[in-house]
Amino acid sequence: MIDHAAKVRVIDAYVDGFARADPEAIVALFASDATVEDPIASPLKNGSAEILEFYKFSMQTGAKLVLDGPVRTGGAYAAFAFQVRLNLGGDNKVIHVIDTFKFNEAGKIIEMRAFWSPDNMTGF
Repeated sequence: MIDHAAKVRVIDAYVDGFARADPEAIVALFASDATVEDPIASPLKNGSAEILEFYKFSMQTGAKLVLDGPVRTGGAYAAFAFQVRLNLGGDNKVIHVIDTFKFNEAGKIIEMRAFWSPDNMTGF
């Protein structure tokens, strides 16, 4: 199992991938058979191709991530609160999100779940 510091490095790379608008860098953090559930209770994105399309679409808004506090880890999981700052239809918005990542032994993300809804969106 990867340690706390290694999980934090992956999350830092995830945030950096958004800062650089680099969906390929984000997808490289995932195992090829990973799933993404964003937002929670939405249809799963399965595997590298679907995950890449999801992140390409997400980055069209200019989304940038800002961590809200420390990364929490336990077992194969990491959880972290953050803000997504983006532009929707000409309006600047902030979405307050908590993501969970599950990691495999190689340190790749095998499951990502994003906990948010439109109720968690505000203007800035």
